[in-house]
Amino acid sequence: MLKNMYQLVMNSRFNPLSNINDKSVAHLVMQLLAWMWCIVFSMWVGSILVFGVSAIIHAILIAGIFITAITFETARRKPEFFGK
Repeated sequence: MLKNMYQLVMNSRFNPLSNINDKSVAHLVMQLLAWMWCIVFSMWVGSILVFGVSAIIHAILIAGIFITAITFETARRKPEFFGK
């Protein structure tokens, strides 16, 4: 089950970004999502190190999840949104 969940998000052949016809655009979107998640986790780990998990960090984490879900759903339903 864990492998399937990983494939669904990380493998470009299985996640909804595979519906985008222009592979360079799909790659760019995946890179932007990866960059966003690096920031989300860096901020989250930083909050643990200072022993204060704040509402702002929770909001950033939840926003990251929603942005990823919305991006995947858009790629699945309307891949033309990302280009030809």
